[in-house]
Amino acid sequence: MHRRPEAFLFDFGGVFTESPFTAVEEFGRAIGADPRTVSEIVFGSYEHDGAHPWHRLERGEIALEAARELILGLGRERALEVDLWDLFARMAAADPTAGSGTRGELVALVRLLRQRGYRTGMITNNVREFGETWRTLIPVAELFEFVVDSSHVGVRKPDRRIFEIALAELGDVQPAACVFLDDHPANVEAACALGMRGVHVGPDPARTVAEIEDLLG
Repeated sequence: MHRRPEAFLFDFGGVFTESPFTAVEEFGRAIGADPRTVSEIVFGSYEHDGAHPWHRLERGEIALEAARELILGLGRERALEVDLWDLFARMAAADPTAGSGTRGELVALVRLLRQRGYRTGMITNNVREFGETWRTLIPVAELFEFVVDSSHVGVRKPDRRIFEIALAELGDVQPAACVFLDDHPANVEAACALGMRGVHVGPDPARTVAEIEDLLG
């Protein structure tokens, strides 16, 4: 049974920015391929943690250039040229923040939570080479007590261990008093399996803000 919230844990991409999965699907349409196929080539089975190059990249096991070459190979096995550099370039051309325009409503929500005394942290599947960029998109140090970055801790969502690292950062806060927000259903389900309350973040940030406000009463 859930307790009154004491802490809120947030994903980054897809919560504070538009979902990267949407950008990859749009890239698939742009190159005349099935968007779901392209997403599978780039990200693999994202609801699992495995040996796909993107998973290894997010765990910090390989560099971005190595992941690019491996993903190129996976695409060519299906007669598709899926180049991460081309994908990132298209995202940047469509949006000056590389397809990641930030959602001010969610930033304001975290500020409000902090003002009300709630503890906040971030659990992000990320790429080591992106570290200097994504942290400039929102005031990370102001908003969060800590960041659990998959590429630095060597484990990625939905592996339960990454949530356990965040819980250790929170100390005596129990899982039932934690709320976790993420744009991928499998990650939300993994948090719920540990006893947290999960919130699936969709494309409308106002809906997410309203859901959290309702939860707080």
